[in-house]
Amino acid sequence: MSLRPSKRQIVGDQLFFTLPTIIFFTMAVLAPFIYGLVLTFVDMPNVIALTKPLKFVGFDNYAKALADKKFWDALLLTFKYVIASIFLVNLVGFGLASLVTSGLKGQNFFRTALFTPNLIGGLVLGYIWRFIFVSSLPAIGERLGIELLRLGWLGDRDLAFLAIVIVTVWQLSGYMMIIFIAGLIGIPNDVVEAARIDGATGLRRLVHITIPLMVPAFVVTIFMTLKSSFMVYDINYSLTAGGPAGSTVMASMHIVSKAFTQNKFSIGQAEAIFLFIIVAIVSGLQVYLGKKRELEA
Repeated sequence: MSLRPSKRQIVGDQLFFTLPTIIFFTMAVLAPFIYGLVLTFVDMPNVIALTKPLKFVGFDNYAKALADKKFWDALLLTFKYVIASIFLVNLVGFGLASLVTSGLKGQNFFRTALFTPNLIGGLVLGYIWRFIFVSSLPAIGERLGIELLRLGWLGDRDLAFLAIVIVTVWQLSGYMMIIFIAGLIGIPNDVVEAARIDGATGLRRLVHITIPLMVPAFVVTIFMTLKSSFMVYDINYSLTAGGPAGSTVMASMHIVSKAFTQNKFSIGQAEAIFLFIIVAIVSGLQVYLGKKRELEA
């Protein structure tokens, strides 16, 4: 008698483990996405309109979304925010990972402490930093005579944007640090020692050995930072609420405002589809180029 499972048993086992995941994914992600896509082709000003027959309007909502200058302004600001976040989050995260894997005394404590901000929700984080920027920093600046700290950061267009970037870096760097730590620990010691014996300086080892071997980690961290930055809403809302004078409204905040505040649900949904396509294309290109660079390294 053969002990090998039959094809029917294998399929049954696969369904037993994958079917619940498929069902929950369909209910939580796929079905709402398809339903949202359908709503972009009807005239639906708000959620209450679901109780009435919906009128099919074709691609009118997409045309109105394309003509919405404020949406493209918010998207442009989002791109600036994404670029700044990717660069600073990964730079700070890599620097922290290098620091806490260098044999620093108490490095396990610092790993935990630096990771903690990632556990705080975006809304809570935004309100905490709002208090810091509005009350704490001006008081410190007044006492020390530092003009930059005395300024009302959240009342200035450029400084308000910078404040959002700072909070994002503070929140995400610790999480990226953990991924970089795993990558740094995985670098073979014999390769580093061989380079050191050959006379390679710390900078040369970093550029020619450490960073090339860390490409898989960078692929993951850049992808995660990219996704989080494009979809940011909670920090944007709780820290600046889009102010001053709408100068820090990111794409997600604009879409929510368009759909629920301005009662243009279908147009807002169409703009969300545009944002989804842009994020999917940018993320796909980043992963493709990252994996290609990983193979070359």
